[in-house]
Amino acid sequence: MAKTRELCKDIRDTIVDLHKAGMGYRKIDKQLGEKATTVGTIIRKWKKFKMTVNHPQSGAPCKISPRGASVIMRKVRDQPRTTRQDLVNDLKRAGTTVSKKTISNTLRRHGLKSCSARKVPLLKPAHVQARLKFANDHLDDPEEGHDETKTELFGLNSTRRVWRKQKDEYNRRNTIPTVKHGGGNIILWGCFSAKGTGRLHRIEGRMDGVMYHEILANNLLPSVRALKMGRGRVFQHDNDPKHTARATKEWLRKKHLKVLEWPSKFPDLNPIENLWRELKVHIAQRQPRNLKDLKKVCMEEWAKIPAAVCANLVKNYRKRMISVITKVSVPNIKFCFSDVSNTIVMQ
Repeated sequence: MAKTRELCKDIRDTIVDLHKAGMGYRKIDKQLGEKATTVGTIIRKWKKFKMTVNHPQSGAPCKISPRGASVIMRKVRDQPRTTRQDLVNDLKRAGTTVSKKTISNTLRRHGLKSCSARKVPLLKPAHVQARLKFANDHLDDPEEGHDETKTELFGLNSTRRVWRKQKDEYNRRNTIPTVKHGGGNIILWGCFSAKGTGRLHRIEGRMDGVMYHEILANNLLPSVRALKMGRGRVFQHDNDPKHTARATKEWLRKKHLKVLEWPSKFPDLNPIENLWRELKVHIAQRQPRNLKDLKKVCMEEWAKIPAAVCANLVKNYRKRMISVITKVSVPNIKFCFSDVSNTIVMQ
């Protein structure tokens, strides 16, 4: 049961004064908006103890003094990876013996809780400066790009919850089947723009520079035409050797496709990753039975992604650049993002 709201001393005194004036519990309830049961409790306490202040609460006193709590908070702020056992040992050396639960309660009272540390790319100072320069140079740019991704038959590796009794944890309805290596997978290339998704292509075999060249020719240009991107478009792909090969660069130059320079270790800013996630969530809901079915589901779900989702990713691109500039310290152009298994075209 949730803890009830405690009335301030002024309201409790007012209740007693109204009772002395001859008012009943319900009249006081209506006048002050407090429950009649609460009014009765306060009046009975006044009759018995001749006071309205609360008695001292029961329970053990806090073992950690305010000074000790300050020491704990200072260490956690300086060293966020400090464990509860480390803090227990520090207090023990200072003459205070507490449990790890007490440490947790103290930190929670100060607004801190234990969370899983987010994984981020390991960046050297040169990478950080490259990110900052990129963000400043392309702050007002819209985008277009492409990317690749691997989609597994049993591939959405995320925690799901079910309502069940404790003894039914292995009931078939309450479990999620898993297979080694995801039960097989397919590799996809895709692209999108603010106007919607472009083509989605399944990659057969090992992709090299020649295959990548063919994918762009057979899928990127038709996607650009279908999305009516027009002139001024910018193409984005990462620094994979297949993407930066001389033959690829020459083909892009002949097709008059301007390529956005992409710093190394920069995948978290590519909005196509969000679109791949969107696709995989919908695929998991469909539960394809085999790889042929998986490809069919991928194509169908990719085509169903609303243009509004794509437009929102492009719109939020500027926020990503601002976030980089903020943490480290693009004009009317159409962009296309692409990737293997993950391709994004944005406008």
